[in-house]
Amino acid sequence: MTATLSIPAVTARTPTTSTPISITAEALRARGFGVIVADSPDGARRAVLDLLPDGAAVNTGASATLTALGITDAIQDTERLTAVRSIVGTMDRVTQADEIRRVVATPDVMLASAAAVTEDGRVLLASGSGSQIGPIASGAGRVILVIGAQKVAPDLEAAFDRLRETVFPLENARAIVAYGVGASINQTLVLHAGGRGRITVVLVPKAVGF
Repeated sequence: MTATLSIPAVTARTPTTSTPISITAEALRARGFGVIVADSPDGARRAVLDLLPDGAAVNTGASATLTALGITDAIQDTERLTAVRSIVGTMDRVTQADEIRRVVATPDVMLASAAAVTEDGRVLLASGSGSQIGPIASGAGRVILVIGAQKVAPDLEAAFDRLRETVFPLENARAIVAYGVGASINQTLVLHAGGRGRITVVLVPKAVGF
């Protein structure tokens, strides 16, 4: 299931105007993140899929953004990639709990979104179980974060405000429908740097997800 990763070098399109997206893209690059500024939601989906090398084991977080863009379904439906969620779905959560933990924590590529990204280039993520936090922080070989334009916040304080006041109520409502229990913010992660290109941020020019 392990693939030799050869993700191409990422370049960001030079913005023509000073917008929150362009400001954020420049700041992310300065902090060592790979950055793609997509020209549309469809462009963002294509960019993400183009970054995934054949044979890679790809874990996708339970992300409204990835779902809305059709990325989650694309990962599940293609034979050129190994979808970690599909593997875990066939495993026994009692007798294979340790194996599930290892498979989820160390994919070749982790795909997720974020609660917010600041104009000075920091990314805020949150989780109830922490299952996405570990791979993003260190476990995954590569990380791709897909972030809609509405998630750009002026600073980290505003990012946490967005998490509490906007993201959590929407995720809580989704979780109640999907799982029968509400969401919780048990763990947060702030990415202050891109890990020498290990983390790529795909910025979508429109609102998508929560």
